[in-house]
Amino acid sequence: MTYTELSSTNGEAQTIVDTALRSAPPAELEQGKVYAFHTPTGIHKVDLTGPAAAPDRKTGTTTVRDADSFRTYFEKHSDVYSEVYADADRLTVTAVLDAHEADAPRWGGHVLKLALRETETWKQWAGRDGKLMDQETFAEFLEDHLPELLEPTAAEMLEIAQSFQATSKVEFQSANRLASGQRQFQYVETGTTKAGQKGQLAVPETFTIGLVPFDGSEGYKLTARLRYRIGQNGLQLGYKLERPADIRAKAFADVVTAIGEHLDEPIMNGTPAA
Repeated sequence: MTYTELSSTNGEAQTIVDTALRSAPPAELEQGKVYAFHTPTGIHKVDLTGPAAAPDRKTGTTTVRDADSFRTYFEKHSDVYSEVYADADRLTVTAVLDAHEADAPRWGGHVLKLALRETETWKQWAGRDGKLMDQETFAEFLEDHLPELLEPTAAEMLEIAQSFQATSKVEFQSANRLASGQRQFQYVETGTTKAGQKGQLAVPETFTIGLVPFDGSEGYKLTARLRYRIGQNGLQLGYKLERPADIRAKAFADVVTAIGEHLDEPIMNGTPAA
């Protein structure tokens, strides 16, 4: 007697069974029961007696955009071991809500992050900072940003912008500083019936603007100093903001202070471990 054919037949039968099992449609399991399955590596158990889809702990990173939202989420999910970090370079405040206890490790997987975003008006003023523009472009920029102009008033700055638009066809020859703190430009009319006639245009050397650096932050005053150049391309104008980086840093520090006033935990300088 030989067993070769019997062994071969059993192998083919097992292959058919395995193929049938793999091709069978999935079956829905009932919540509240325990199921056991034979697998190639042993018995696999599925326990559905616990709460449906209930995680064993809180995980994930939640990102908010203002201090109020940060405080609201932190108060809901923090405990006595939660840690808070502030990073001025990244403009972030990060809370590890399930941070390590003093004598016992925890997961550190539930994180709250405040990621500040610069406002559009801040980016627009910063984007033009120190750059010269032709008269028309400078005048249009002032007109588009009248709400941020504080001193001189928006109405006065609008008049100045309109004056630049009205004198776009003249030849500027010189500029003098007046005792009043204004810059007076001397020009000659060209290409009109008034060709050859001389005129003057006075512009403040400094003006004050009000900007909100970040979404949800307070507003701050900045001084802008007039910049100009008279050359082959005519009169070019611009401004230079005084210490905008300091204002930006102060705005972030004020956000951190506003958060800290409502927390029992100290805010540490830096970032948590990855």
